Amino acid sequence: MSREEIIKAAFESIIEADEDIAMQALDQCAEIGMDPVELLTEGFSAGINELGEQFGRGEIFLPELIFATQVMKAVTTRVEDDLLKSGRTVEQKGRIVMATVEGDVHDIGKGICCSLLKTTGFEVFDLGREVPAETIIEKAIEHNADIIGTSALLTTTMVVQQQLEEILKERGIRDKFITMVGGAPITQKWANKIGADAYSEDASECCRMAKKLLDDRQQ
Repeated sequence: MSREEIIKAAFESIIEADEDIAMQALDQCAEIGMDPVELLTEGFSAGINELGEQFGRGEIFLPELIFATQVMKAVTTRVEDDLLKSGRTVEQKGRIVMATVEGDVHDIGKGICCSLLKTTGFEVFDLGREVPAETIIEKAIEHNADIIGTSALLTTTMVVQQQLEEILKERGIRDKFITMVGGAPITQKWANKIGADAYSEDASECCRMAKKLLDDRQQ
């Protein structure tokens, strides 16, 4: 199969929530010497992003999205394992603390972001879900993180992202961290309002923005 055909198969495996096809795409990727991280980004992640958009438009139901994310998790685990077995090292880009904020139990999108960030070279500390702003900050300090990423899927929990920004300012350590926000109700307008450094709407954008923000800071 060609590179384009493998990417298409990876995309479709997520759309159809078919783990067998996903694993076959990874096998074919290895056979032609294609970069699995490239396939993860251009094929699998593109598929999950498309489903996320369909879900947002009410075209699919939550169970369909959950089944697809389970396939996505299996894919990212396989890619991480293959990279370790091959002895290949991914250039380290920085450290990022990720969390779903207090009061919010949704972590599908955040989990996908964490997996993709790992495979693209970030050291990721996933704090899980329902994490208070104070705890997120303490862990960011503990791990000497470059970036704090938070997800909120409920309009009622968005305020925790604002609280985090306020606490960082009160402690005089706001400039120590880059802050990124995401989640279904989150927008660039909200990020601007609370003073976050960046907003991303999907996993691919999260990785791209994280890398760009770190590169800009290091210049």
